[in-house]
Amino acid sequence: MPGLLSRLPLALAALLVAVPAAAQVRIKDIADVEGVRDNQLVGYGLVVGLNGTGDRLDSAVFTRESLVAMLERLGVNTRDQIARLSTKNVAAVMVTANLPPFARAGSRIDIAVSALGDASDLMGGTLLVTPLMAADSEVYAVAQGALTTSSISAKGAAASVTRGVPTSARIANGAIVEREVPYAFGARTDLHLALRNPDLTTAERMAAAIDKAIGGAPARALDPRTVALDLEGHDVVATLARIEELRVTPDSPAVVVVEEASGTIVMGDNVRISTVAVAQGNLTVRVTETPEVSQPNALGGGQTVVVPRTDVQVQDGAGRRMGIVREAATLRDLVASLNALGVGPRDMISILQSIKAAGALQAELEVR
Repeated sequence: MPGLLSRLPLALAALLVAVPAAAQVRIKDIADVEGVRDNQLVGYGLVVGLNGTGDRLDSAVFTRESLVAMLERLGVNTRDQIARLSTKNVAAVMVTANLPPFARAGSRIDIAVSALGDASDLMGGTLLVTPLMAADSEVYAVAQGALTTSSISAKGAAASVTRGVPTSARIANGAIVEREVPYAFGARTDLHLALRNPDLTTAERMAAAIDKAIGGAPARALDPRTVALDLEGHDVVATLARIEELRVTPDSPAVVVVEEASGTIVMGDNVRISTVAVAQGNLTVRVTETPEVSQPNALGGGQTVVVPRTDVQVQDGAGRRMGIVREAATLRDLVASLNALGVGPRDMISILQSIKAAGALQAELEVR
């Protein structure tokens, strides 16, 4: 085996083979109840109290009009003096949030705030009352509070440093739920479990596990994503609580994911490879310049000159030979065979693509 082995493939092999092939997981970790989901909310608001880093009112027309309208609602008339407004402490923002299922009126949710105009930093700002609407244009929550950012920004006369995104902020528990999304969970007699990663084998295993554990509650797989439950005569909440704790062994197709930008390779446990011969060699040309100084004798009347010295070395990979990657029975064997070639992650990506083109890689190759 060649001495130069890539560290990344070795670490990848150790990570992948450390997980048992037949690991069982809870149903609650691989499936959701259909209809029980988040709802996205969005709103438009104003952030005040910025330290001169807000929108420029002469260019951000929407910020200026929103500021004038807000002041009018508070009894301050600035419409006649709109041209003289030049504050830099206000910024127009978009506020987004996810309304979780079963959220009740009065409960709080987190919100994200993003600058809409040319504000340079939202640190230290305060979001004013902002209604948050769903796709049906109804207000489901109201947001307000002090913004927190995880960014750092420092500027000097000749240089500036910015870490993170200063025009994006969050408010923990920054919105109060005003309207509930009705869902009669306990009154349902039939429910569907939706797999997060659709697979027909996993769906069948889930249905079999539920039938075995819950008597009189038949379950059947409708398609690779959906398992139907008949809960007639059962307490819905108690039965689902038991079903969520059941353990099954999920199945997955054989996939090799390649991220060319970072040189990352991820292989599924079911990846297999047929016996194939692989040769990998590179042509390397190394040119080294070592100039020398020629110094004449003191009384010779000559001139000091620089004499070039060039050393050219060519490596054509002649020491590497064609290797045979045996038919792999497990992922451990496959990774060990590829590591034995002594190539780096970048070269391994090319080898996997060539093996797939030769029809020896029995898996789907997904290149991103």
